Amino acid sequence: MTNVISEDAVRSALARVDDPEIGKPITELGMVKSIRIDGANVAVEVFLTIAGCPMKNTIVANVEAAVLEIPGVANVQVSTDVMSDEQRRQLRTNLRGSAETPEIPFAKPNSTTRVFAVASGKGGVGKSSMTVNLGVALAQRGLSVGILDADIYGHSVPGLLGSDARPSAVDDMIMPVQAHGVKMISIAQFTEGNAPVMWRGPMLQRAIQQFLADVFWGDLDILLLDLPPGTGDVAIAIGQLLPNAELLVVTTPQSAAADVAERAGTASLQTHQRLAGVIENMGAMVLPDGSTINVFGEGGGQQVADRLSVLTGTDVAMLGSIPLDPELRAGGDTGVPVVLSHPDSPTAQAINAVADKLHVRRESLAGKTLGLGVARS
Repeated sequence: MTNVISEDAVRSALARVDDPEIGKPITELGMVKSIRIDGANVAVEVFLTIAGCPMKNTIVANVEAAVLEIPGVANVQVSTDVMSDEQRRQLRTNLRGSAETPEIPFAKPNSTTRVFAVASGKGGVGKSSMTVNLGVALAQRGLSVGILDADIYGHSVPGLLGSDARPSAVDDMIMPVQAHGVKMISIAQFTEGNAPVMWRGPMLQRAIQQFLADVFWGDLDILLLDLPPGTGDVAIAIGQLLPNAELLVVTTPQSAAADVAERAGTASLQTHQRLAGVIENMGAMVLPDGSTINVFGEGGGQQVADRLSVLTGTDVAMLGSIPLDPELRAGGDTGVPVVLSHPDSPTAQAINAVADKLHVRRESLAGKTLGLGVARS
């Protein structure tokens, strides 16, 4: 007996196909333009959000694969069209609401996204490498993760994730680039070549605000912000825009670096943000024979955690010490984080152990008033 293919069956199959950038089924987004059935042959025409959509090939392949799973389908033809301006406006309204001024979704009291601002007192401690590797490690656990490169002057996240792709736009909504399962946005994606960014404070805050409000991040479980070193304009802006963000302080074992890292941590007293803990990078290097050598000294991370606990009157955790490893640097150069390139290395295992701690909240939020608000300049 020959199976009769119905349009409902095809639509049910297409409901399993998500737009890769938006993360919702194409049937919900109004992207299915037409379905034609001729015996065992099915033709589907799909609306793309923009001309030259970078995800076109992925969408076409996924539609074809989904429809071919329907019993009785022998051949699938997938064609594409482009949404009109009105359709894009409607899509934006469906996704972000009708508010004229974009809002920061992560600052809303009902937000379920956990936000970590990764800070350091000085440059060169591996803060960006930690941000990227933690982001990828958390994504490997099935979480939806985004990284905002808030280091406007020293942006490096796209290179560390091995991507030179540019964000696309749907109406006035920016769609973040994805790499290694992580969504990301950076000023590097909007500049030509290696051109420097030379902005004063107000421009920095406006850029961060746009990255938070104008980018469609979707339903993130975790958002990581790679802050610039120190306690300047960007740190202040994050404190105002995202008072619910938790600070992750990165330091090295060296006492001099630890002293400086304390300043980044004590900034939480003025921004009223919670300290999620301290990560010690460039810890004891594991040699091939299993022995270790403390190239940059030892104890700096615990020193920072202990001092911040006293200064803030809270229990600031030492989340882990990440061994010094040339492969961590090499992964940054190739754009493949060490948690992917060498998952069994001591460094990758230490990063994964920190990711496990961040994955679980230390205390329940049930019945508590968060008291979040947004300050705009």
